[in-house]
Amino acid sequence: MKCDSHIHIYARAFLKPGDAQVFVENADVDAYRKVQARIGTERAVIVTPRVYGTDNAVTVDAIRQLGIDNARGVAVLNPDVTDAELDALDKGGIRGIRFTLYTAKNAAVGFDMVEPLARRVAELGWHVQLHWTAEQIVEHEALLQRLPATMVFDHRARLPLQDGVRHAAFDIVRDLADAGRAWIKLSGPYLDSAAGLDGAYADIAPMARAWVQAVPERLVWGSDWPHVTEKHKPDDVFLLDLLAEWADDEATREHILVTNPAVLYGFAI
Repeated sequence: MKCDSHIHIYARAFLKPGDAQVFVENADVDAYRKVQARIGTERAVIVTPRVYGTDNAVTVDAIRQLGIDNARGVAVLNPDVTDAELDALDKGGIRGIRFTLYTAKNAAVGFDMVEPLARRVAELGWHVQLHWTAEQIVEHEALLQRLPATMVFDHRARLPLQDGVRHAAFDIVRDLADAGRAWIKLSGPYLDSAAGLDGAYADIAPMARAWVQAVPERLVWGSDWPHVTEKHKPDDVFLLDLLAEWADDEATREHILVTNPAVLYGFAI
């Protein structure tokens, strides 16, 4: 069963007063089911969007609607989360926590929270998902080496176009993946592309192929639906088709879409 390993769900029922200005319409579970039907995936990993801060109710509810056998979630938490809350989230299908720190503007958490929270969630078998810039990965290499939890690097580890795989972050993340401590998401090509949608994000392909060549057994794919950052939304079928350009053999794509996410997120194989 194929897995879309990075999506966001938005539902007005879980909004707090003042949050509506960054709310995304037509991005609830029913809308995503239509995406699944188009791209042929059966499993999904829902990542709590920043509009909800550290309230993960929308994600747990989406897992319930999609069915815990085929859905998992990644939460956003502060260190004051209680053990009882962690247990409830675990029962609800949460399998990781995200640190979106690539820009202070979008950060609901801080670098000082990474290690203490990683130690707590490691006991549950969860991972820490890191949306960091490549420069931040290099700056915090010592922290990464200390973390007891598995790491998942968002959006190809955000390698910059001008450096690509020559950036020091590539070797850091690859070594962690080789050691069985890290995974990389092949997602969000538009986040770092200068070619853009009109250019089919072609300038991202060399970096994506480099990850496929280096650590194919430690990669998962995500659509990043509903593409919140993009004024002109890419077609999700097109985004999945890009994977065939990055990984040109069916066996590797099967690992990225089926086997790898099953291992990472605890789906039945």
